[in-house]
Amino acid sequence: MHIPSSFKVSDQGELFSFINQYSFGQLISIVDDRPCSTHIPFLLDSENKKLICHLAKINTQWKSIHDQEVLITFLGPHDYISPTWYVGNGVPTWDYQAVHVYGKATVINDHEILKNMVDELSSKYESKKPDPWLGEYVDEMLSAIIGIEIDIKEIQGQYKLSQNRSKEDREQVIKTLKKNGSKQLSRAIKKYI
Repeated sequence: MHIPSSFKVSDQGELFSFINQYSFGQLISIVDDRPCSTHIPFLLDSENKKLICHLAKINTQWKSIHDQEVLITFLGPHDYISPTWYVGNGVPTWDYQAVHVYGKATVINDHEILKNMVDELSSKYESKKPDPWLGEYVDEMLSAIIGIEIDIKEIQGQYKLSQNRSKEDREQVIKTLKKNGSKQLSRAIKKYI
């Protein structure tokens, strides 16, 4: 991804935190000489620098992914920014937060590992609920999926949050985004004032 220096995020802790918060991403690989993308949730193992996910076996992307370098993209809050919001001159643009991860994929078909992967993923999202669902899987369910583990080789982060604009312009962008309901993005921009 092209990243101008004013928008580049290099801090690994920040990038891992972003991935944990916005963990629904795109797994991109080459299938039959064409880019292929699947939108799925990921788990981050920050200690071992790995991403973990699973695909339905009917999704043929997994058949050619083993040992392939893949790209995973994560997108945070984003929105259109009108030049009419600026105190000074400007052009229409888009503010956003994005993280790209490159790594080598390994296919996992072990029943116990798959069960643990699905349990961990379910627990991450169910734990926030007042009456969390506790996973009970029959063998047929687990045999219908395939696990993918990505060994992280490179992480690129870009937070384009109007850092290249004056403080007055950024304050105006924050105010207008908040008014328009883009509260997450307005909070993200506010961190850079």
